[in-house]
Amino acid sequence: MTPYPYGACPKKQQGVALIMVLLAMALVVMLASGMTQQQNIRVFKAGHYLAQQQGQSIALGAEAFARQILMRDFEEDKEDSVMVDSLDEFWAMNAAVLPLDENSVVEVQIDDLGGRINLNDLVAASGQVDPVVKDRVTRLLIALGINGISVDALVDWIDPDDQTISAYGAEDGQYLMAEPGFRAANQPFMSVSELRLIEGMTEEIYVALRPHVTTLPVSGLGINVNTATAQVLMSLHEDLTEAQAASILEKREEDRFENLQDFLALPEFAGLGLKPQGLGLQTRFFEIVSRITYDNRVVNMVSTVFRNQEGNVRTVHRDTGQKNRITKEPYTISEG
Repeated sequence: MTPYPYGACPKKQQGVALIMVLLAMALVVMLASGMTQQQNIRVFKAGHYLAQQQGQSIALGAEAFARQILMRDFEEDKEDSVMVDSLDEFWAMNAAVLPLDENSVVEVQIDDLGGRINLNDLVAASGQVDPVVKDRVTRLLIALGINGISVDALVDWIDPDDQTISAYGAEDGQYLMAEPGFRAANQPFMSVSELRLIEGMTEEIYVALRPHVTTLPVSGLGINVNTATAQVLMSLHEDLTEAQAASILEKREEDRFENLQDFLALPEFAGLGLKPQGLGLQTRFFEIVSRITYDNRVVNMVSTVFRNQEGNVRTVHRDTGQKNRITKEPYTISEG
């Protein structure tokens, strides 16, 4: 007869109880560890979000600073009675550097968009192709040595119909065969980055084309001859050579053009019959490029702004996805 009426040894019962306690403690430790890890992740996310928000707030301040510079430039031109925008003006020359503290810095530069060809001018609101702009874009592609895309593909992207204008165009039929498939916009470009979707476009072509074109929401502003690149100048006439364009840039550096007559009277244009259509001396749209280094993080913002005929500047678009856009020589602005 067993000495334990209930058939259980006290030592075994104690062993089982100890195991249960250890299991419970292990479970508690695991739960606590998981909760601590989740809490650390939440703290990190919150800190990152706050720092990102702070950086974006500073970028908005940098944008406001640049808008003030553009408004001051307009007032100075108005006082001088010479409403001309050129690359020798303060806003265009450098990237401003504004130190916040030993670990934080603001970089901001203003880029001109008036000297570029507005791709949205290719097709008028009526749906008709503008032959002058089309010829200029065609010559721009030639000047840049680009043969992988056609101006007709750009026109088809914008025009409202689904018919290609030539064998070199591209409509839904081509784009739906992509993986994944998509359709032509059939409306004006919303952003230069849309060019990446054009039939035949490569990253190499995009990088080469981007500095010379823009996609403005307002048509008919024309090309600012005081800020146009050599390739854009070459697009003005098929007989204008690279050497002649370089010569025009040299003369422009010495003395900007204050009226179109002086520009058209240049010897480089002699006998070409170049007309002032689609040319100008002012810029209405600019890009404000900001880079904020703050709390070991970097926040980028590119703002497209419009300056009206009264000199008021308003923001029409912001993009926080572009990097490495600060390209000009830095100019440090001290508090004093």
